[in-house]
Amino acid sequence: MSDDRQNKAFPVSWDQFHRDARALAWRLAGAGPFEGIVCITRGGLVPAAIVARELGLRMIETVCIASYHDYTKQGEMQVLKPIADVVTAVAGAGGKGLLVIDDLVDTGKTARLVRDMLPSAHFATVYAKPLGRPLIDTFITEVSQDTWIYFPWDMGLSFQPPIRDGVA
Repeated sequence: MSDDRQNKAFPVSWDQFHRDARALAWRLAGAGPFEGIVCITRGGLVPAAIVARELGLRMIETVCIASYHDYTKQGEMQVLKPIADVVTAVAGAGGKGLLVIDDLVDTGKTARLVRDMLPSAHFATVYAKPLGRPLIDTFITEVSQDTWIYFPWDMGLSFQPPIRDGVA
């Protein structure tokens, strides 16, 4: 999110996120079979848990990447923890049979980095923005590039002014 332009707010409640993550699992049910999930942390943790439950997957791995260092600006990509060799060994060549899950694809930088690690894996996100959309195989909702999604784990209960008062 850039400080020099107006961004649209898209707050997502826990209920809505759960429904959207289950809808993602529903779509993915026909795209498998999958041997396991690799979730991109931290955003992929919640949808990965929901998808794993719905699809009956027990092997769940994380790839830990830091890209948003202050919640508003995407910075240099940093792999904090790579994918364990035992997980890639179970999967086919290039990650075939693995499902990569994240909450959102924005610019596609994170997805591109993980796609380089697992070029044959199936990539899925709950939400997608146009710049990152070509890197994802399955998603539920597309939002405009200038939309900032407020996920429930980042929010507390607070008053929201009406749209008519100029707040998007």
